[in-house]
Amino acid sequence: MNQPASAYFMEDRHDPIETHTLSVLVQNEPGVLARVIGLFSGRGYNIESLTVSETESQKHLSRITIVTTGTPMVIEQIKHQLDRMVPVYRVVDMTLTGRSIERELAMVKLRGTGDHRVEALRLAEAFRARVIDATIESFVFEITGNSAKINQFIDLMRPLGLVEVSRTGVAAIGRGPEGM
Repeated sequence: MNQPASAYFMEDRHDPIETHTLSVLVQNEPGVLARVIGLFSGRGYNIESLTVSETESQKHLSRITIVTTGTPMVIEQIKHQLDRMVPVYRVVDMTLTGRSIERELAMVKLRGTGDHRVEALRLAEAFRARVIDATIESFVFEITGNSAKINQFIDLMRPLGLVEVSRTGVAAIGRGPEGM
């Protein structure tokens, strides 16, 4: 016996949650960032990371880099809804192009003396982190790299006296001679 065509009888879909980096080229004018963020908050989409800056001052263009998570269908919805917004010129899914470079900057503050201090300096050297401030009781390190590298550095610093972390969010650019 066939079941009726009703949404109540549809089988549950458990699509995998994916993380995508979207690069959005927008008109640099007041309220544009608020409208883009409003699209995410109004529909319950999550933003893992957000960076924005003017990239072409003569053309008054800014680039918004958003790291977001969702099922493939949700990611497609986000891209289409962003593309339809008036001040948006272009939306590129850097994750799908497979030809992008992603970097993030973090400043990591540690408190410690003695062996913890020596170990923190040794780990910082291994991760190519720079000391940008030092006192008798603390360090501030600057580290750049992909998010996984920064997360690993922070995890290793926790037992050594981690005080606080400040991160910029992901910036991404495509490889090769073509622009966005």
